[in-house]
Amino acid sequence: MSQQVLPLSRLPSHGRYAYSAITQRPTYDWPNGKRLAIYLGLNLEHFAFGEGLGAELAPGGPQPDVLNFAWRDYGNRVGVWRLLELFDEFCLPASVIANSSIYGYCPEVMAAVRSRGDEVVGHGRTNSERQGSLDEGDERRLIQEATEVIAAAEGKAPRGWLGPWISQSRVTPDLLAETGYTYLLDWCMDDQPIWMATRNGGRILSLPYPQELNDIPAIAARKDSAAQFADMIIGNFDEMLEQSKRQPLVMGIALHPYIVGQPYRLRELRRALRHIAAHRDAIWFTTTGAIAEHIWHGPGHA
Repeated sequence: MSQQVLPLSRLPSHGRYAYSAITQRPTYDWPNGKRLAIYLGLNLEHFAFGEGLGAELAPGGPQPDVLNFAWRDYGNRVGVWRLLELFDEFCLPASVIANSSIYGYCPEVMAAVRSRGDEVVGHGRTNSERQGSLDEGDERRLIQEATEVIAAAEGKAPRGWLGPWISQSRVTPDLLAETGYTYLLDWCMDDQPIWMATRNGGRILSLPYPQELNDIPAIAARKDSAAQFADMIIGNFDEMLEQSKRQPLVMGIALHPYIVGQPYRLRELRRALRHIAAHRDAIWFTTTGAIAEHIWHGPGHA
């Protein structure tokens, strides 16, 4: 039996953005004439015990899966504190991508984040669930619940969102815009911020969030070593610094405390961040919120 060929004109499309070659776009600068913006995306996640989703150090057995639950909990008890110390060592800001359940489980962590002045980005209620499989009403409630918890603790609602497990439904950008979010991080299709269309003529900004410089796919999935992950960060930075001479770019580094907060990986991450910090005068080390604010109120991007 021959396979049916779908005409190109009939390929389903998300309708959120049009194709744009990065070599053919208008140019602009980041603050102070910089061309490379860099941010640390620190993911703080809390998981249900005995049910739901969760990253695995080893193939999970029957629930309760104590091995993998405890491995992930190491990040909130130990790893995050070591990472914050590391960021302080190099005077680096962070975008803290937080499950709202973190506020109830380990409020001391969010108090430390607050004292550093870091940005808080919405990351759902818990990484034990995905939002993309929910109906619109339940997904709207998930976004609202997570947003309200963060707003009550921080005194203001978050402006950015990353779905748990990078999960989106077909209406997630619409729901985020309607809830007051100005940017999202789920789409990894570019090295520049890109406007995305939302229903009723609105728009929301998509910021680059890495799936390569991200410790879960690199270390947990591809089994890269701590040294390989650090080398990836350094090589990516060096190349993007050269590329940014021609146009503004964004480089994110996605970190999870239960992975890179392990001591032997932390040491290699320190090596990578030391390399980047040595070029501080040539780059804009910032947060995702500051990048989004610059685009929303600055040069914009088609």
